[in-house]
Amino acid sequence: MIQVNQLYHSYKHNKDYAVNNVSFEIQEGEIFGFLGPSGAGKSTTQNILTGLLPMQKGTINVNGLDIKKPNRDYFNTIGVSFERANVYKKLTGIQNLEFHAKMYDVETDDPMKLLEKVDLADAGGKKASDFSKGMLQRLVFARSMINKPKIWFLDEPTSGLDPATASRIKAIITEKQKKGTTIFLTTHNMYIADELCDRVAFIVDGKISLIDSPRNLKIKYGERFITVEYIKKGNLMTERLSIVEQKDKAKLNHIVNNYDIQTMHTNEATLEEIFIKVTGRGLLE
Repeated sequence: MIQVNQLYHSYKHNKDYAVNNVSFEIQEGEIFGFLGPSGAGKSTTQNILTGLLPMQKGTINVNGLDIKKPNRDYFNTIGVSFERANVYKKLTGIQNLEFHAKMYDVETDDPMKLLEKVDLADAGGKKASDFSKGMLQRLVFARSMINKPKIWFLDEPTSGLDPATASRIKAIITEKQKKGTTIFLTTHNMYIADELCDRVAFIVDGKISLIDSPRNLKIKYGERFITVEYIKKGNLMTERLSIVEQKDKAKLNHIVNNYDIQTMHTNEATLEEIFIKVTGRGLLE
């Protein structure tokens, strides 16, 4: 679906690269996460893929088409949800979507239905200047779906949203994937990446450290433990035991067979912990 090979980009037009020899492939219908801290090169890569930045060096191939100079046909197939709400503040919510729909040569979605999806139907007649930050974010998200994109670029789609609204947005993303949409998700939020992405790429200082599924990363880099609480001689005891080490496995078996278990749950490394372990960098640096 998407093949990126040896992509470079420098804002200073020298060897100070914001994107440095980046290569990856995205399969059709996949949610591919591009993960890293601010300034890592996530948005720069996305902006090149969406035609907002010129390609300086490297190749990008989408369905067999070289998009060094993306044409109108390409723009008809993609949707972009930006982290910053770049909407027309003097227009109402529904007017923003109607205006944007006129830019495409393909069938577009019903603006009101999109507003309903993101819980903005009641605010559709309000000017965007009266929207809260979260409402603006949802409006941008709704706008990115107006042309029923086959390839969907999402930049921090749940940033600044309350948990209930973020859950709604994630449900929409999952729904779109099930219908065959290919999704490129840039974020520093490892929880949304872990929940949604089929594969993720770790990027720091413009370079990709690795690419794999969240599950494979946890198996390869994460330590697996079980925390068990049990009663021993009237006292509540807690043990954190490895499920890999034979000694700990034997101890866990002894506890289960001889004591009254109160609670027991598994612990695995989070994607954020693995990111720090692999890259040596935090996500908020």
